[in-house]
Amino acid sequence: MTPSSSRFVNIGERTNVTGSAKFKKLILAGDYEAAVEVARDQVENGAQIIDINMDEGLLDAHEAMTTFIKRIAAEPDIARVPLMIDSSKWSVIEAGLKCVSGKPIVNSISMKEGEEQFLQHARLCMAYGAAVVVMAFDEKGQADTKERKVEICKRAYELLVGTGFPPEDIIFDPNIFAVATGIEEHNNYGVDFIEAVKELRVLCPHAHYSGGLSNLSFSFRGNEPVRRAMHSIFLYHAIPAGLDMAIVNAGQLDIYDDIDPELRVACEDVILNRDADATERLISLAEKYRGTDVAQEKAEAEWRGWPVTKRLEHALVKGIDAHIVDDTEEARLAIKQAGGRPIEVIEGPLMDGMNVVGDLFGSGKMFLPQVVKSARVMKKAVAHLFPYIEAEKDENSKGKGKIVMATVKGDVHDIGKNIVGVVLQCNGFEIVDLGVMVPWSEILKAAVENDADMIGLSGLITPSLDEMVTVAEEMQKAGMTMPLMIGGATTSKTHTALRIEPVYSGPVIHVLDASRAVGVAGTLVSDTMADKFVAETRAEYSHIRDARAGKTAKPLATLDEARANGFEIDESLKPAPPRQPGVHVFDDWDLADLRDYIDWTPFFRAWELHGTYPSILTDEVVGESAANLFKDAQAMLDRIINEKWLRAKGVAGLWPCWRDGDDVVVYCEDTEEHIRLPFLRQQIAKREGKANMCLADFISPDGDWIGGFAVTTGHGIGTKLAEFKAHIDDYSDIMLKALADRLAEAFAERMHQHVRKELWGYAPDEQLTNEALVREEYRGIRPAPGYPACPDHSLKPILFDLLDATHKTGITLTESFAMLPTAAVSGFYFGHPQAEYFGVARIGEDQVTEYAARRGVDMDTATRWLRPNLNI
Repeated sequence: MTPSSSRFVNIGERTNVTGSAKFKKLILAGDYEAAVEVARDQVENGAQIIDINMDEGLLDAHEAMTTFIKRIAAEPDIARVPLMIDSSKWSVIEAGLKCVSGKPIVNSISMKEGEEQFLQHARLCMAYGAAVVVMAFDEKGQADTKERKVEICKRAYELLVGTGFPPEDIIFDPNIFAVATGIEEHNNYGVDFIEAVKELRVLCPHAHYSGGLSNLSFSFRGNEPVRRAMHSIFLYHAIPAGLDMAIVNAGQLDIYDDIDPELRVACEDVILNRDADATERLISLAEKYRGTDVAQEKAEAEWRGWPVTKRLEHALVKGIDAHIVDDTEEARLAIKQAGGRPIEVIEGPLMDGMNVVGDLFGSGKMFLPQVVKSARVMKKAVAHLFPYIEAEKDENSKGKGKIVMATVKGDVHDIGKNIVGVVLQCNGFEIVDLGVMVPWSEILKAAVENDADMIGLSGLITPSLDEMVTVAEEMQKAGMTMPLMIGGATTSKTHTALRIEPVYSGPVIHVLDASRAVGVAGTLVSDTMADKFVAETRAEYSHIRDARAGKTAKPLATLDEARANGFEIDESLKPAPPRQPGVHVFDDWDLADLRDYIDWTPFFRAWELHGTYPSILTDEVVGESAANLFKDAQAMLDRIINEKWLRAKGVAGLWPCWRDGDDVVVYCEDTEEHIRLPFLRQQIAKREGKANMCLADFISPDGDWIGGFAVTTGHGIGTKLAEFKAHIDDYSDIMLKALADRLAEAFAERMHQHVRKELWGYAPDEQLTNEALVREEYRGIRPAPGYPACPDHSLKPILFDLLDATHKTGITLTESFAMLPTAAVSGFYFGHPQAEYFGVARIGEDQVTEYAARRGVDMDTATRWLRPNLNI
């Protein structure tokens, strides 16, 4: 690439659980032999250093790191290259250092927490004989300009060399950031890095320089030709400036002179920031290179010349709706001319296409976002045919079955239900969707009126579980025998077996997710498979009940014992009173600001694409689907913001308070009232040194402060959803709901930051990236009612009264404490630095009895509120 590139070192990162889905799966499965082969492939493909990272919530990172390093040590062809021990936890890094052979590299240390910890970690690295990656990050935050990069790295160098750290063992990472983002401040990021390295080469003799190359081209994820070109061109200029190494796949680089001249100039203009229009030119040009495949391009040009039946199938599989009405009409006329009926278009080419979609989805070769697009095409075709079918009054035509679906009374969440409905429709089922907050009487009435083959119930919040039991009981009273399918985030096979199936004599089946819904529904309407499937499910559920009946409730600490083992805060660390106490209203927060705070990983999970953002975009299995979905999401997000589809309204309050046992007593100066917030305490047995926590523990009995908030980004969503429904566009419907939910969570994150830095002001100098916010690295917590630390949803009305939330934000509560609009978040603020998230888990009858008394309700009510946490 350049004459000086001979000294450049490639760092392989496929042995990193955050960067490789394949490696992560192998480590989680304990398949270290196959994981070692990933490392071997890296070395064989040119990696001169291997980066090893085991930072995954489901892993014992210490054990995984040491086990993997010991396995590598036994492989001479791998052990010959240095290992980079990579973790955000110092204890994991040290565990790796203790068992590594040869000279390791620590990734990484920084001055984020100040000079003292920085030098402490550096001395330990020196004691282990390790080189170290030093991030350009100090107490003020990450370095983004050339000046800040030079300032931080020069300061770190002087501190390290001053303590005797060998300068040749220092590897600076001055932060490669994304260019061509559309944000003007980002335009010079490439130049800033290159110029900083050039200057640091002189200021910091013998030190080395590295960077994460993939960050540079993040704006073009999914467009590999452009990303490769950008990486190659950046290295062409950065290596002569002094870049020694980078995390890069050597096989994914192009020779500088072999890059298409037009693309090379456009990329160089962006990376070197040659003019203000460079980004726009590259964005326009990039589409020319997206998915460049001559055979594919030829096929895309030719498919419009295929026979109409093949065109319909192709449109369905690819999710292309541009010509679907014309092609459907052409097929109808052809069938009519041959003496056929309109329904034959559905039963023939359309169902043929959807069967291909179903097969691809079932075999894991197509993913949910693509299926929803296919369903949109199918619905538009059926909508065109519907008047002709109605005119014939064909009573004999019937799909696989008719399913009445509803989100139960009190619950307003329907994204999951809508996705299941779309997938079932794709597979020939007729869906009667009753919407949200549907009482049992309407569900049963619709099932009878529509001659349904089965009912599907959905719910997200825990009170919905009781409502599902009510629906099952009423179906039994009505003498129904049709199958009842149960689904939703809060449901489980165990709850279905213990509480729903016993009250209804018809088949009751828990459905885990959309991918299983088709198989379950198809089996239930099968003449040959239904009886066996139902019998097997009944036997399985009976076994679950027998196993639970045979178990005695696990021993818990008594409430008195748990309280005696409560968490004791350090009173000296208590945050100062807020700078701006009281209630603060935000009537129209800028959505463009919230965009930067979105946590995208749950967005992909809503579409049943499992992986962590941003690595999911390049995942070997779901990467292409995820990247296309993300592109669509960004396009819709642009419109949401620019056309003001949604409005963000929020309220936050800060009040004086004190702790009284497991209650927090809030003093409202405006009304001179004392409001009690009763919290629950862990009662599970803890080993010595571990506390039985309660949120009240984080509040001082001698006077303190607590906060609360409620935010929504759901105002205005109804207008657009109605528009999508009119255009038979399920894909956009689900996309908008999912994005509104993400914006609401982003609003909660941004509001909490505003409270920490401005309103309460206990962390005025906080400088955290969005990634750090997602990892909850901030001081304080914001637990929400209905979540593990505060599992009782019924605290929401108390919180809403404190905030006057309904009046100030337009958010209302259902009888089951769900929030409307559904894109809403609410919770409490605790500011003590020792406050942490935890799960209350199982509680004893003694706490339930006392909690009922504290709340002033009867035992039945308290039991209903706390049922998921009862020790049964």
